[in-house]
Amino acid sequence: MDREIHSAFMRRCLQLASLGRGHVSPNPMVGAVAVHEGRIIGEGYHRCYGKPHAEVNAIASVVDERLLTESTLYVSLEPCSHYGKTPPCAELIVAKHIPRVVVGCLDPFPAVSGRGIARLREAGVEVVTGVLEEECLALNRTFMTFQTHHRPFVTLKWAQSSDGYIDRLREPSEPAARISDDVSAVWVHRLRADVDAILVGTRTAVADNPSLTARLWPGRSPLRVVLDEHARVPAGARLFTDGLPTLLVTGEATDYPVLPPSVEVVRLPFGQTLIPALLDELYRRRLQHLLVEGGAALLQSFIDSGYWDEARVETGQMRLGEGVAAPILRQPSQRLEQCGRARIDWYENREKTTVCPANHSVGLK
Repeated sequence: MDREIHSAFMRRCLQLASLGRGHVSPNPMVGAVAVHEGRIIGEGYHRCYGKPHAEVNAIASVVDERLLTESTLYVSLEPCSHYGKTPPCAELIVAKHIPRVVVGCLDPFPAVSGRGIARLREAGVEVVTGVLEEECLALNRTFMTFQTHHRPFVTLKWAQSSDGYIDRLREPSEPAARISDDVSAVWVHRLRADVDAILVGTRTAVADNPSLTARLWPGRSPLRVVLDEHARVPAGARLFTDGLPTLLVTGEATDYPVLPPSVEVVRLPFGQTLIPALLDELYRRRLQHLLVEGGAALLQSFIDSGYWDEARVETGQMRLGEGVAAPILRQPSQRLEQCGRARIDWYENREKTTVCPANHSVGLK
């Protein structure tokens, strides 16, 4: 019975935590609920990076603070025990004499990683762990991957015709095949608003001249990252001239023309080591979630290298007959949904994800 009760309140923590999506990165999404005699007396979530954590907001929302000494605090992620952007939540829980804490999952961040729970138990607080653990881990899968694999969580995304092409054969001056409809276009922009960076290759940047923003969905637009080894993307491209931040990854010996201040140039070795080198660069910049949108060769490179975590493939009703073949995923999709007239297949990389060769730890929180 206790487990059922714990699960019910932990689900509320997860609901609250998800409200922070798109606002708390590079921190994790966390929700907390204070319960007294089976009744919620306070709740909160981490609203914005650098602002108070979920536990602080939940405790602050309790009208009669005296009830905390007889209450249980539910939190979806282990309370922190270190000073970062904010004071440690574990110390606040101890100071408020909360006798019991129920935790969804442990925090792999090195400055926490079991220390928060240890601090609570040292102070005599009863701690229950592992309630809805899989759901809590899944909510923060990007944060967990970043901490344990020392690289961003990688999502692959492309739209393909009903017969498996991502575009017609065309010149850069000719318009691309419009596979996405208005509904699925909004879905794409919502996905962009959830990530920290979006990556395209040279061919996509030249042929499509994209903006790569989340303008159709409320929220932030990600950092645009474009690969251009030999300075083929024209200086007048939208990615270089619209004033929004862009990271240009070019070859180590490439002489690029002067670009606006909004464009930062990074030189990396192209070839077989490019993907791990790029992911390590993004890791050092604390970018936790990378969306790879194209083109086909770049997407296939990520698939073949094993450096991907999930793929979302939109299949429209258009038939092209011939064109640029879509990337190949040699596994069944784990999930299917309808989006307007398009079908969205979700894939998960269930093989052991390749770890980026980074021997450093990035501080967060």
